[in-house]
Amino acid sequence: MGRNLRTIDWNVTAMGRNLRTIDWNVTAMGRNLRTIDWDSPFWIFQYLYVYYASMSLEGRTYFVLWSTQLIYYPLLAAVGVPVNSLTIVILSRGKCGLSKCVTRYLVSMAAADLLVIIIDLILRQIPILYRSLFTFLYQLPLCNIHAVLLYAVTDCSVWFTVTFTFDRFVAICCQKMKTKYCNKKTAAVVLGTVSVLSCLKNIFWYFMFEGPYKLSNNPWFCFPVIGVVSSPVWAVIELLHYVLNPCAPFILILFLNVLTVRHILVASRARRRLRGHSSGESPRDPEMESRRKSMILLFVISGNFIVLWVVFMFYSINRRLLYLDYTSVILHPLVQELGFMLQLLSCCTNTCIYAVTQAKFRVQLKNVVKYPFTVIVKFIK
Repeated sequence: MGRNLRTIDWNVTAMGRNLRTIDWNVTAMGRNLRTIDWDSPFWIFQYLYVYYASMSLEGRTYFVLWSTQLIYYPLLAAVGVPVNSLTIVILSRGKCGLSKCVTRYLVSMAAADLLVIIIDLILRQIPILYRSLFTFLYQLPLCNIHAVLLYAVTDCSVWFTVTFTFDRFVAICCQKMKTKYCNKKTAAVVLGTVSVLSCLKNIFWYFMFEGPYKLSNNPWFCFPVIGVVSSPVWAVIELLHYVLNPCAPFILILFLNVLTVRHILVASRARRRLRGHSSGESPRDPEMESRRKSMILLFVISGNFIVLWVVFMFYSINRRLLYLDYTSVILHPLVQELGFMLQLLSCCTNTCIYAVTQAKFRVQLKNVVKYPFTVIVKFIK
C-alpha cells in the first residue's frame, strides 16, 4: 500500500433492479494498515475496529447492525430453543389454571415458534452470517425443500395466533357459541386444518426456487428459477403469499380485538348496573375478573405480534411491488435486516408474556427450573 491512501467501494445490491454503490470512504493507514482475516466469520469486528472513524454514517450503521447480528442471532437461538421447550412442557402439564382449549392453542403456538427458530434462525440466518463455516451447504440441493418448510411453519406460527384470538373473541363475545366452539376437540380440528393448509399453500416455493443454497442476506436465500423474478404470474402468487401472511392476520387480529374491547366495555357497564352500587366500593365480580385476565393475555400476545411483525410486513410487500414497478418508495436494506431481527424475536417473547401475566405459569416455571437442582441435591444427600 506504501504511503498512498486508498478508498474501498462496497457494491451492495439494493432491493430493486439496479445495483447501488455505497462509498464507505475507508482510508488505509499506509504501513500501519492492519491485516484483516477475511476468511474468519468475525472479520467484520476487525474491520470496524480499524476503519470505524473513517466510515460514512451509512457505512457505520450497516456494519454495526451486521456485527450486532453476529451476536444477536446465536444468542436468540440459545435462548429461544430452551425457552419454548420449557413453555411446551409447562403448558402441557395443565397446571397453569388455563382451560384445555386455551392450553392447546398456546402449546401449538410455542411449538410453531420453536420450529421457526430451528428452521429459520438456526438453519437460515446463522449460516448466512457465518457462511465461511457453512460452505458445505452449497453441496446440498435442499434449499427449495427448506423454503417450503420455513414458510409453512412461519404461516402456522402466525395463523395459530389468529385462531387463538378468534377463540378468545368467541369465548368473551359470543356466549351462545362458546360451549360448541371453545373446547379442546374444536381446537385440535382448527389447529390441524391450519397446519395442513399452511403446508399446501407453500408448496409453490418448491417450484419457485432451485435446490442449491444461495446463502445471501436477502429474503430469497435460494436461487430463484430463471424468469421467476420478473414473471407477473409468480409475482402475483408471491404477493398473495404476503397478503395472507402477515397482512390478513394483522387486519383480523386488529378487527377481533376492537370487537372484543367494545363488547367488554358494554358488558362491564351492564353488569355494574345490574349488580348495583349502593356504596362507592364495587363488589367483587369473579366473571369480570376472569374476562379481564383473558383480555390481558389476548391483547399482550396480539400486540406483541403486531409490533414485531410490522416492519417485516411493509418491507416484504414493498420489495415485491418494486420488482413490478408499482412503488415509488425504495426502502433501505437495513429495514429488511431490522424486520428479520424483530420477526424472529417474536418467537421468543410469548414465554415472557405468560410469565408476566399468569401467576400460576410463573410458579410452574420456577418448579421446572429448580427441578434438576433438587434432584442433584437429593442425589448428593
